[in-house]
Amino acid sequence: MKLFNDFRLKFEKPDWSRNPEFGLVDILLEKHPKLYNILKEDIIKGTKESEFGRNDTPTVEQIVRAAIFKEMKGLDYRELEYAQSDSRICSTFIKLDERKPYGYTTFHKYISKIQPDNLHKLLVAINKIAIAEGLEDVKKLRIDSTVVKTNIHYPTNNSLIWDCIKESHRLLSKLNEECKDLNYRNYTKSAKKVYYKINNTKSKDKRVKLFKKQLITFTKSINQVSNSIKKKINTIDVILIQISLEKLLSLMCQVYEMSKKKEILGESVPNDEKLFSIYELHTDIIVKGGREVSFGHKINFAGGKSNLILDCDILRGNPSDTNLYQPAIDRVILNYEKTPRDIATDGGYASKVNMEFSQNKGIKNIVFNKIVGSLKNTFSSKNIETRLKKWRSGIEANISNFKRGFKMFICNWKGWEHFKAKVLWSAIAYNIRVMAALILVKMKESY
Repeated sequence: MKLFNDFRLKFEKPDWSRNPEFGLVDILLEKHPKLYNILKEDIIKGTKESEFGRNDTPTVEQIVRAAIFKEMKGLDYRELEYAQSDSRICSTFIKLDERKPYGYTTFHKYISKIQPDNLHKLLVAINKIAIAEGLEDVKKLRIDSTVVKTNIHYPTNNSLIWDCIKESHRLLSKLNEECKDLNYRNYTKSAKKVYYKINNTKSKDKRVKLFKKQLITFTKSINQVSNSIKKKINTIDVILIQISLEKLLSLMCQVYEMSKKKEILGESVPNDEKLFSIYELHTDIIVKGGREVSFGHKINFAGGKSNLILDCDILRGNPSDTNLYQPAIDRVILNYEKTPRDIATDGGYASKVNMEFSQNKGIKNIVFNKIVGSLKNTFSSKNIETRLKKWRSGIEANISNFKRGFKMFICNWKGWEHFKAKVLWSAIAYNIRVMAALILVKMKESY
């Protein structure tokens, strides 16, 4: 086991022995430089290397190492900048070599360019190394899903109207600074008063009256935004603000229609016509069983007996767990070129179609935790079924570890692509932590 021997040698140095996870990553990246190549194209995209003067931009290796250090420690970009000069293990791991620390904007520029598809490839590549080292064999698979929330306040029609009015005034004031002759009126003061009144009013009739009043103010704000877009001033700053206003205008119209339908006309609005945030447009409404409604995205995990995350799928909408079962198995077989012998999931994934699919793939023991009707689990012995049911519950602890350890109850990265990237970075960091723990156990056993 090459990784184990290198890890033991690394542990002879105090800095690495106190930071086993970073010691493991250092070995992985040194022994497998191809890991950099997975992310290299994204990082260097749109940049040109200067042939003259000093090269003050970090290398691909430093950017990847900085991104991993940031995620493992749960830092933001400003904290990452500070850690380079404050933490000896950080400067050693990132390989600063006594150079001046890189600014937070530099790392943000490059790390934010890394695409989720390539991060998933990196996750699979690290798992393949774990398989080659005997830490995982992909013989057993357990699947479960969870929800990661987007960083938004609880959406109501009242709050969405207020957000639109507030945001429109912010952009109009910026436009006025550039134009100097923009005639617009500030409706935020009156709108805010009505916003608080609606929040504190329980009577249905009074709420309808207040909403009618707020929608009149909202209409005036919409008209102001519409008129400001038509103003023709050919400067880059003005054009950029007008583009933002144009995007906001379509959202304001959508929020107006939603609010009018629900609050004035009393009609229900289908979920696909709803907007949950004007800032995080990708946000979905997720309902898992009879539990509380969440606003974010469903994440489907597949894990092995080592507790590693073998597959991580970030989904749009609120698909049923039964529809996530087959794609997860297909991706595991495709990525690792191995078919699991055993599979265990909760009852949400259970269906005859999924049972037949698993059997056709050559999976021998197929256990759903709760089954109804004529569906029956497939297993070689009753003891195997009981053990798989107990083992399946362990993935809930893995998900809890993932969310608690990497602050993934709420994702604070903005936009759909960055949301996916953040989840995958956290999955990579989680797997590194699991791999380090497994090797440490082997080291203790060998003494």
